[in-house]
Amino acid sequence: MLIERKSYLFEMIRNELADAVGAEFVNCADSDKMGHSIDYYWIPELWHDRGKETKKPDFVVHPGSAEEVSKVLKIANQYQIPVTTWGGGSGSQGGALPVYGGIILDTKRMNKVLQIDEQSLSVTCETGIIARHLEWEVNKAGYSTMHLPASIACATIGGFLAHRGTGVLSTKWGKIEDMVMSLEVVTPTGEIIQTLPVPRHASGPDLTMLFLGSEGTLGVITKVTLKIHPQPEARKFRAFIFEDMHTAMSAGADLMRSRLRPCAVRLYDEEETSHHVKRVLGLDRKGAYLVFGFDGQEKIVDLEMEYALQIMSRYKAEDLGSKGGELWWENKYKFFYPGYMFHLPQAFGTLDTVADFAHIEKVYQAMKDVVKTNFPQARFIGHFSHWYEWGCMLYARFIFEGEHVPADAEEAVALYNRVWDLAIRAAIANGGVINEHHGVGLKLGRLMKELYGDGFKVLEGIKKTLDPNNIMNPGKMGFKGV
Repeated sequence: MLIERKSYLFEMIRNELADAVGAEFVNCADSDKMGHSIDYYWIPELWHDRGKETKKPDFVVHPGSAEEVSKVLKIANQYQIPVTTWGGGSGSQGGALPVYGGIILDTKRMNKVLQIDEQSLSVTCETGIIARHLEWEVNKAGYSTMHLPASIACATIGGFLAHRGTGVLSTKWGKIEDMVMSLEVVTPTGEIIQTLPVPRHASGPDLTMLFLGSEGTLGVITKVTLKIHPQPEARKFRAFIFEDMHTAMSAGADLMRSRLRPCAVRLYDEEETSHHVKRVLGLDRKGAYLVFGFDGQEKIVDLEMEYALQIMSRYKAEDLGSKGGELWWENKYKFFYPGYMFHLPQAFGTLDTVADFAHIEKVYQAMKDVVKTNFPQARFIGHFSHWYEWGCMLYARFIFEGEHVPADAEEAVALYNRVWDLAIRAAIANGGVINEHHGVGLKLGRLMKELYGDGFKVLEGIKKTLDPNNIMNPGKMGFKGV
């Protein structure tokens, strides 16, 4: 519904929200609404840069508990007002944009660490906590979440849960969904539910996994219990330069097939090695840069590294030694910070996908070919940043520079979306998926039905059952809008 700002209905709703969470936690000022109308998605940033009006919420509400979230959702259902959950605003898919106005539910007041359980090795916290703050708290007790993404300093734990995020140590310690023990969730109609207290059971379908990755369309995750781990005695890295990406990929895949347990593996293609890696790390090499590491008890780390080096010896590569590996670890976040990360006036996107080892190179080549063929003015670079025993994730990027970025906002958006349409369809056609860890959001929702086929009807049925008034983040993840 559209709410006229100076109407008595607007004031009635604002008063009800104030009664639910406190008047000081309901904001309607232009500055508050502007700050919640742009996330890290390129299109709203461009829209604002070109002087266009961004879509803003009617209310910015800051609940302090699951009970307050429940009250807000019941009010929203009564008036059929859209609700969009907001964490750190660092998402790149437009998942937190209030495209139909309504209520922005900013979760950052819910930022407490509630318990560190040293028997079960778990931590329970509210989901509005910034990931770095949670990591600091468990570090004080001698542990780590092992969830260390590049956005650790600005993203909330709830954001990672909503989009199935991942960190640099995912190869050994898993993505965020592998770390979850249980959740507290407020359903769209306001019920507060607890999923089962353990992540492995045969007590029917797994509600925890239903809500993970649902991007605020099926409810609001307000609390989580996560696994934690003792700090490793040692963490050691090694790096190599291979003549080409195919050879480096073969070596990396062999490392994973050996069932050794590297904590991290990264492979940069020739283009990214010669430009981005050179610029960030100062390594002036041609070829493909592969880095991996192990962590844990030092003797075990050394033994795993010994076996890994035997695998690498089967391939022709320049060994950069531990120094070349540590260089990456010490600068791993630098790639994503100002001075090195792409930003306006460039037009850029991260075409991340994932596939098994039988298909990942086909996916990479297909995406590269479609970008290069249809958009010769664009650069295409890629690295493989999260590896599993069955395959790995491709973090591909396209970049348009200078005059190749249309000055007209509508033309720029059309160009941008055309790249995504062709590149993601190429990934799907060759064994990949829409996305690996940034989520779907507004950016990729139109491709969900193509990915899932008739299976998407199941997701639509779940959405309709849980959210009968379609108030939760409408228009995202391929679900219908208002």
